[in-house]
Amino acid sequence: MAKKAAAKAKSGKKSGARARSSGGSRGRSSRKVDAGEAFVKLLQSPLVAELVAVAATAALASLAEHGFTKGGGATTGKRAGRAAKAAGKAAATAVGRRLGTEIEEIRKAAKGAKAGAKA
Repeated sequence: MAKKAAAKAKSGKKSGARARSSGGSRGRSSRKVDAGEAFVKLLQSPLVAELVAVAATAALASLAEHGFTKGGGATTGKRAGRAAKAAGKAAATAVGRRLGTEIEEIRKAAKGAKAGAKA
């Protein structure tokens, strides 16, 4: 198989389907760059920044609710673990709620634009 591909590459008679399916090293690297750039743009979007802020606020509120006091003991590790778990759940719940709100707003805007287009 490798010999066939090498022979075709030398002769310059690669079929379009074969060229697209194999992807070549240049095709893969450009897709990775495009995917990487898209990921960076996503991370820089205002929505992601807001979701991170919502998650951090919820986690911090949960940790404050559990309250930590000075002092040791065998239960400190378990208590901290429970608090961290609760903080993660609170952050996930807050992000889910915010995403739900965001999606509903998008749906309402889409329905309004659709109704406006019909009129």
